[in-house]
Amino acid sequence: MQDPFTDFKGKKVLITGGLGFIGSNLAHRLAGLGAKVTVYDSLDPNSGGNLYNVDSIKEKIKIVYFDVLSFDLLAECVSGQDYIFNCAASTSHPFSMREPMIDLDVNSRGVINLLEAVKRFNPHAKLIHIGTSTQLGKLMYIPADENHPEFPTDIYSANKSVSEKYVLIYAKAFDIDATVIRLANVFGPRASIHSSDFTFNNFFVGLALQNKSITVYGDGKQMRNVIFVDDAVDALLLTALANRMKGETYFAVGDDHYSVAQIAEETTKILGSGKVDFIPWPVERKVTEIGDAILSNKKIKGAINWSPTTTLAEGLMKTKEYFSKHLEHYIQ
Repeated sequence: MQDPFTDFKGKKVLITGGLGFIGSNLAHRLAGLGAKVTVYDSLDPNSGGNLYNVDSIKEKIKIVYFDVLSFDLLAECVSGQDYIFNCAASTSHPFSMREPMIDLDVNSRGVINLLEAVKRFNPHAKLIHIGTSTQLGKLMYIPADENHPEFPTDIYSANKSVSEKYVLIYAKAFDIDATVIRLANVFGPRASIHSSDFTFNNFFVGLALQNKSITVYGDGKQMRNVIFVDDAVDALLLTALANRMKGETYFAVGDDHYSVAQIAEETTKILGSGKVDFIPWPVERKVTEIGDAILSNKKIKGAINWSPTTTLAEGLMKTKEYFSKHLEHYIQ
């Protein structure tokens, strides 16, 4: 059977937010497949971008230092692309509560800019938009699926929710081939591990690699899906190549669920020699906490030949292997 990923060879691919965690891993995979990759990123510190993420492939890709709020510049880069992966976002939940207008601009108006650019200048491109599981808020049933109501508890999640709806509206109203892939707690190489503002499990990685204690709020019993970045990238690429996924939303999440405490303990065991400390919830974090987040990936498994293959322990070992060689570029 032919490897489906070979279809990317020679194709033009734009990755907005391509210097960030997910975007840079996409760039590495696509460059290795022979795609003509353009990375579009403003290196906004609130979005986790890191130029070192593409250091080893910088000669194979084009890097454009623009903001998604710059419509004319964005439209110029959108034109002529075969595939567009929208990984651009202000990704910090706490920052969105402190600076809601900035989050609104990047996560909502920036998406409208991209959709308008596609509609006007490249309506035949395939667009994959990254959503997030936190759009749902506190779950009303488990496992939650794509039909679950959305009552987000922070500004970031609210803006990600509405931007997803923009994508679906444009797909239906303007016949744009767009699909939303919601991710949850992705971890692995090239993540932002230096700040708790970004994904909690990647911050745990940063602490463990420095042999520091991992701090868990409360008892840490709330459950989470986690997924290794290579599995998430596979889901995004297969979605881009698939037919009949237009105008749909899918959870590309891990099969297994772990408590936050379990994730912290496994991270410490594999990556460092620190310990796990349990402390009371800070008020600003407690008000946005959603409790258990157990999600179903049944829909995407029915649409494409995909399933996550990397266990938490295996992913942490691969993560350790990467950061042990490059840690100085990620700890600030």
